[in-house]
Amino acid sequence: MLSVITFTAQGTQLAEKIYEGWREEVQVFTRCRAQKTTGRPDFVKWTDEDVTTWAGEQIKEGRSLLFIGACGIALRAVAPHITGKLSDRPVLVMDEKGNYVIPLLACHVGGANELAEELGRLTGAIPVITTATDLEGHFAVDLFAKRNSLGIMEKAGIARVSAKVLAGEKVTLAVDRERLAKGEMPPADVRLLTPQEGESADVVVSTGKPDKEPLLWLRPRPYVIGIGCKRGTEETKIAAYIDETLRRVQIEKEEICALASIDRKRDEQGLVNWSRKQGIPFLTYSAQELAKVEGELHESAFVRETVGVGNVCERAALRACGEGGSLIVEKHMSEGMTIAIARREWRISFES
Repeated sequence: MLSVITFTAQGTQLAEKIYEGWREEVQVFTRCRAQKTTGRPDFVKWTDEDVTTWAGEQIKEGRSLLFIGACGIALRAVAPHITGKLSDRPVLVMDEKGNYVIPLLACHVGGANELAEELGRLTGAIPVITTATDLEGHFAVDLFAKRNSLGIMEKAGIARVSAKVLAGEKVTLAVDRERLAKGEMPPADVRLLTPQEGESADVVVSTGKPDKEPLLWLRPRPYVIGIGCKRGTEETKIAAYIDETLRRVQIEKEEICALASIDRKRDEQGLVNWSRKQGIPFLTYSAQELAKVEGELHESAFVRETVGVGNVCERAALRACGEGGSLIVEKHMSEGMTIAIARREWRISFES
């Protein structure tokens, strides 16, 4: 989900192109005085709010930000809301002529670099990528972790690994070879080790904490929470129910790779806020996509009549797992909420 803010009529025209490309994924706001009452498309909202306040509200809703204007405006607006490398929302800037788009914050883990590439394809703007590993064409361990749904157990390790890569040294990575995607080969600056050789590895991919501390431990996240809830369910109730369920089956939050539901819940604030605060992606699927999930599931005629498919939480959890996923916690209900948990067959890939 992307929130765009503009400051000139020309900037709003550029935002219109982005909106036309992504529609429901985009909200557009303007601070252009000339467009306060007239001269702007219906989907563009005028905001009287201070830009810093506006940015804070969008970040709280878990949205990525695009400022069509000066870098200085963007930097001052988001500065009070910066929390950390692994939790910041993507922030980008584009000039009002649409020549360049610059990722400023959350470039790898948050996905700002990838978002810049997508915006470039949509508008013709040139992405200005400043992260060193990308510029040099090297292995980026934080991006590798994100693409493979691996938990980064200590963010300081990212800099240690990146420093070694940028110094021209090979990084050793220990992982069970059976977990490699078929036909996968590591990049030139990575050398694979077996778990038995892992004591000397720079990066270790394992479910348990390594005996000898590597530069970086990446922990697989094999579980998906599928969830459904009544409209307007409070975040505190959702959080308590998820915590209770995880405790019961002895799964840690760091092992969750996604929260999944039906697309009608895409803007459900309690779910969006929980996902954002935990740094866990919130995935939603249409009723048609969920209906294709096979298996012995707990169906409800009422749910089918209401949303178009007889089960949301189990189907969403399995759909997010992909091929080979299996339910480990079947659908259960409490106070208008339903939860199921599925385990995915995780694999490691070096491809983007």
